[in-house]
Amino acid sequence: QVQLVESGGGLVQAGGSLRLSCAASGIAFSSYAMGWFRQAPGKEREYVTAISWTGGRTYYADSVKGRFTISRDNAKNTVYLQMNSLKLEDTAVYYCAADLNQNSVRSGSADYWGQGTQVTVSS
Repeated sequence: QVQLVESGGGLVQAGGSLRLSCAASGIAFSSYAMGWFRQAPGKEREYVTAISWTGGRTYYADSVKGRFTISRDNAKNTVYLQMNSLKLEDTAVYYCAADLNQNSVRSGSADYWGQGTQVTVSS
């Protein structure tokens, strides 16, 4: 059974930082591309970032480039999202996703998804 479990969300003031984690089980994690998406209330799910199975390639949405960093630890079956300089508009539920094909991750059609973790940025 595949499980992706996000953690690390919470309430933070604008300009602050949070680090999200996504722990995977039931998959050969080191073979999977991983990504993060988010969905704000009343809005569609939005791509945030993705990372290749080796970690050698990373991709970012323009809205988070320079502020967010994705990384992975294949020994721990975990992908991370370091979020700095948070803005009010970063408020959303953040989901991690996994797929053998990184293009599927980046397009939002990944095979596996987590349940999400809430990030709320306050003024």
